[in-house]
Amino acid sequence: MSTELLTRRNVVREALRAHRRPLHQLLIDREQEQAPLQEILQLAEQARIPIQRLSRSEFRAKTSNPQTSGGEVTQGVALRASSYPYVDLQDLTAVAQTRNEAPFLLLLDLIQSPGNIGRMLRTAEAVGVHGVVLQERRGGEITPEVVEASQGASEHLAIARVPNLVQTMRKLKAENIWLAGLDLGAGAQPVHKTNLKGALGIVVGNEGEGLRRLVRETCDFLVFLPMRGQIDSLNAAIAASVLMYQAWQARDYIGNTPRKSGNE
Repeated sequence: MSTELLTRRNVVREALRAHRRPLHQLLIDREQEQAPLQEILQLAEQARIPIQRLSRSEFRAKTSNPQTSGGEVTQGVALRASSYPYVDLQDLTAVAQTRNEAPFLLLLDLIQSPGNIGRMLRTAEAVGVHGVVLQERRGGEITPEVVEASQGASEHLAIARVPNLVQTMRKLKAENIWLAGLDLGAGAQPVHKTNLKGALGIVVGNEGEGLRRLVRETCDFLVFLPMRGQIDSLNAAIAASVLMYQAWQARDYIGNTPRKSGNE
């Protein structure tokens, strides 16, 4: 299994909290202010993960690459970890069964932008989505850039990569999971006129092309978000996030008592 470098405090903290993948070493810039790193250090010590405290120049040398140049970019902390641990498709519905809830899934149809994927994963984790489906070929991967965009939320999610999204959708439909495609095309219904209760998978299309034809045709219904301003579309991650919150509301906010949220 290959290794990668996770940086920034929120990301490292959530990776340590979740501990879903093998974690090998915590790197600390000892010249960085240490107070914000205390929780991270405590989590690493509890998990018996080796901690290496480095000078600023040593830290930059060990964490330098096009995405992480040390210092402010990494926030003085980095975690060496094995690559992201994907799960099997059946594991996603198993999460729902464990929580005694109807399945609530997110399916991404060839979403490419690490930022968009990460932001959707952050919302998915926040609203209690049980799992996420990505297509292997031409689909996104959970890279350190995606993990950073998700602020570490990806570390708490069950994510499956499948060879063929349409075939996977058919399997989910056979398990009585309804699939709602986010789409502006003909036949789409406004979200306030759509039933989002029960076992549900939200399907989001590519940033430029939207849902592919077979993916769209395999959905049980299509839904769009009405708009009253001058623009005619929303960013994929924003639209998906709004729809996920609408679906959570339709499910009567099941699960833990909703907490207040801050903005970061």
